[in-house]
Amino acid sequence: MIIDGHQHFWDPARAHYPWMDAPELAPIRRAFGPADLAPLLKANGIEASIVVQCRSALEETEEFLRIANVTPSVIGVVGWVDLTDGSLGGTLDRLRASPGGQKLVGIRHQVHDELDPDWLLRSDVQRGLTAVFARDLTYDFLVRTRELPAAIAIARDFPHARFVLDHAAKPPIADGWSAEWADRIAALAVCGNVWCKISGLATEAKWNDWNAERLFPFVEHAANCFGEDRLIFGSDWPVCLLAGSYGEIKSALEACLARLGPQVREKAFGMNAKRAYRLAVAS
Repeated sequence: MIIDGHQHFWDPARAHYPWMDAPELAPIRRAFGPADLAPLLKANGIEASIVVQCRSALEETEEFLRIANVTPSVIGVVGWVDLTDGSLGGTLDRLRASPGGQKLVGIRHQVHDELDPDWLLRSDVQRGLTAVFARDLTYDFLVRTRELPAAIAIARDFPHARFVLDHAAKPPIADGWSAEWADRIAALAVCGNVWCKISGLATEAKWNDWNAERLFPFVEHAANCFGEDRLIFGSDWPVCLLAGSYGEIKSALEACLARLGPQVREKAFGMNAKRAYRLAVAS
């Protein structure tokens, strides 16, 4: 099964997405749903996807589960819950018992928007993560270079848990190579319980001036650090539309991964996502 490991749905007419207020994001400030994604998956030979949280609201997680329940191509939901909530365990159990709840595979919080770079290390957050991992759910790191030290510490503190690093920690591609990003990515990859999504890279480059060649050094570094068994392809649709079409993004990342070897590409487009999220799907 070929899987898009990272995509979104949203409707700004029904909910507020604070990160979407920036003027340059106007092209994607409209509704995107399963009916919009379906023809793109078909045209690009992708059979299934994982929908990932967009805002810090339990209502969105519940909505995504309802969507997944009636959308066979959505095989996993990475939702949001309040990790600082002392009764989080009950909330997670309720979500998993709701329609579509069997497709809840992970949890994410927009850590890079927190003022505190060590937010992940707070005792109430770690208590919440304990509840997440007790239910065999994966945790997605949404961090940049600044928050990577905290992510490294958390991955070490929970050695038996599973983590996925979204967008390779958003390297500053538009500004050029970052040794600090590269070193911290390497340190995180030492933790064998962390996978890395090759996603969201084109939008970290200059939106109107990028190609696979410019993305490749960052993909190659991630591959050298995490290895062929811990890379996951994700389109980051519809955010990716700021830089290119679904097909252009997929083709560029596919070209980068293929340069590293056919097995690297094959695993990143399905097998690794299944393992990271414990997806209950047939091969």
